[in-house]
Amino acid sequence: MAKYSPPDQPKLMQVFDIVCLVGAIFLALWFPLYMGWAGVSKSIDKIADPTWELLHQTPAQVEQWVKLGYADAAAAHDVIQNKFHYTIDWFQLLIMAAVVIGYFIFLFRASEREYRDVIDEKFGQK
Repeated sequence: MAKYSPPDQPKLMQVFDIVCLVGAIFLALWFPLYMGWAGVSKSIDKIADPTWELLHQTPAQVEQWVKLGYADAAAAHDVIQNKFHYTIDWFQLLIMAAVVIGYFIFLFRASEREYRDVIDEKFGQK
């Protein structure tokens, strides 16, 4: 039986594939930031006269803040109180789920077709 050898792909097409993959990865990471769906917290929970106790910091934590250059609670206030407020947008969650499920359906169908083509090429029609 003949050993299977895949079809040759020209170097230019390999470079094109790489550019497309890098572009897709860049867009997948950049687009949520651009749309405001990810990234830095958008609000700081303000405390009028912050103390280490009001910021719920232990003496060990205070020591580490001082080592980082935050001499008092007022200096560290914005960093400590910059919290993520998680909310779920159900519509966007459903859209994301539909896209992921659709992608996997496409992936499995395309893979099955290619798998069958390779089997037919190697072993012939049955």
